[in-house]
Amino acid sequence: MPDHLRALVAVLFIASIVFLIARSPACQGAMAEADFRRRRNLWLTLTLLVFLAHSFWFFMAAAAVLLAIAGRREPNPLALFFFILFAAPGMGDEIPGFGLARQVLTLNYPRLLALTLLLPAALALVLDPAAKNPAARWLDRLLAAYIGLNLLLQLNLDTFTNTLRYGLYYGMDIVLPYYVASRGLRRIEHFRDALMAFAVAALVLAAIGAFEFAKGWLLYSTLDDVLGVSWAYGGYLQRGESLRALASTGQPIALGFTMAVACGVFLYLRSAVASRSAWLLGMGLLLLGLVAPVSRGPWLGAALGYVAFVATGPKPLEPLGRLAFIGLVAAPLLFASPLGDKLVASLPFIGSEANDTFVYRQQLLEMSLDLIRQHPLLGSFDFMKYMEDLRQGQGIVDIVNTYLGVALTSGLLGLSLFVSFFLAVAAGILRALRAAPSREGETALLGRVLLAILAGILVIIFTVSSITVIPIIYWSVAGLGLAYVRLAAARPVPAPSPAPPSPAPLAGFKA
Repeated sequence: MPDHLRALVAVLFIASIVFLIARSPACQGAMAEADFRRRRNLWLTLTLLVFLAHSFWFFMAAAAVLLAIAGRREPNPLALFFFILFAAPGMGDEIPGFGLARQVLTLNYPRLLALTLLLPAALALVLDPAAKNPAARWLDRLLAAYIGLNLLLQLNLDTFTNTLRYGLYYGMDIVLPYYVASRGLRRIEHFRDALMAFAVAALVLAAIGAFEFAKGWLLYSTLDDVLGVSWAYGGYLQRGESLRALASTGQPIALGFTMAVACGVFLYLRSAVASRSAWLLGMGLLLLGLVAPVSRGPWLGAALGYVAFVATGPKPLEPLGRLAFIGLVAAPLLFASPLGDKLVASLPFIGSEANDTFVYRQQLLEMSLDLIRQHPLLGSFDFMKYMEDLRQGQGIVDIVNTYLGVALTSGLLGLSLFVSFFLAVAAGILRALRAAPSREGETALLGRVLLAILAGILVIIFTVSSITVIPIIYWSVAGLGLAYVRLAAARPVPAPSPAPPSPAPLAGFKA
C-alpha cells in the first residue's frame, strides 16, 4: 500500500477516536450536537479528499463546493473555520493568468477557507449595524496603517499588479480572520462555541503529533508529491535523537505554537466541560502535543501564558506561590530522571542538541540589526539579497523572529505599528478586566485566558517567523480580544436600588 494511503488510515483512525471521546464533553456546554456532527463530518471528508485527490486543484475545487454548502448552514462561521483549519496542510499553488498575466494569485488551503467561510460572513457583518464594535475603531486604523505601509513599500519596488495581489493576500490572511473574530462573536455562547471548535481541532492535531513523535513517521509528509505541488514545509526534522512532530502544520514550531494557544483555550473551557476527568484527559493530550514538536519557544510561551493567567485571577499570590513550590520540588526530580538528560541537552546555550540553531540565530540577529541600522525608518523590502550567507539546506533564509521580519521589511515604523496593535488589544482586555466587578465568573475567565494567550503569543513569535498557520491564529486571537472588550462593556448594569420612602412630615409643618 502506498505510504500516503497508510498515512490516511492512521489519520482517520486517530481523528475518529478523538472525535468519539470529545463529542460528549464538547456538546454538553459549548457546542450543539448537530453542529459538532456536521463539522466533524466535514473534517473527515476534507481529509479523505486531500489524501485521495491526487491533484491539488481537484482537491481545492471539491473542497470549495463542500465549504460553500457547509457555510450556508453554519450559525457560527468562525467556529467552523477553527474546526477545520488543520484538516489539511497549508500548501498552495499559483492560479495561472491564462495569458493575461503570469499568475492571478497563490491559493492555499487556509485562503480557501477564508474565501468560502469568512468572506461571506464578513460581508454580512458589514451590512449588520448591530455588528459594529466601537472598541475596534482605533485598532482598525492601526491595522490599516500597518497594511497600507507595507503595500506602499511593496509598490515602491514592485509593479502595481503584484502590489494589488499582495493586498489580496493581506485581506485573506489578516483582515478576514481579524474582522470576523472581532465582529462576529457578540455573546458568551458564541465564544464558547468558537473556542471549543478550536480546542477539538487542536486535540486531533495533538494526537496526530504525539503519534508522529512516538512512531517517527510524519503522516502528511508525502502529500505535496501526491498532489503535485511544491511546499517548503512538511519535511523530517530531528532534535537529537527525537523526530520533531508536525502534523498538518508543516513546521514543528507551528505545531508547538498551536498547542500553546490551545492549552490556554482549554483553561477557559474548564467551566464548559462538566467532567473533570474528561477535561484533564484533554489537557494532558494537549500537553503531549506541546512536547511532541520539541520546540522550546512554545514551551516558554505556554509557561509564561499560564503565569499571566494565574496572576490576573482572584487572590493570585497563593496560586503563584503554590506554582513556585511545585516547580522547586519537581525540578530536581525531573533532572534526576532519565528524561532529565534529554531535557538538559535541549536547553538553550547549555544543551548539546541543535547548538547550530543558536549560532544561526545569533548570526541572523547581528546581520538583521546591521541592516535595520542602515534602513531604520522604513526597512528594506529586498533585504534577502544581503542574507545569502544564511541560506539553509532547504534553500531558504529563515527569519526565525517575527519582530525582526517586520522591522526588516517595514522598518521601525512598521514594527511600532505591529507591536502597538497587539499591545493595544492586550491593554483593552486588561482595562475590561479591571472594570469587572469580580474576577469570578465566565466572562472574567474568558478575559484572563485571552490576555494569557496573547502574552504567550508575543513571546513565542520572538522565536519564529510568521509561517503557515501562525499568523492566522494570532490575528484571530487579536480579533477575539476586541470582541471580548465589547462583550465586557455590554455586561448588564445592576438596576439601582429603589429610593427609600420619604419620611412623613413632622407635625406642624406642611409637606
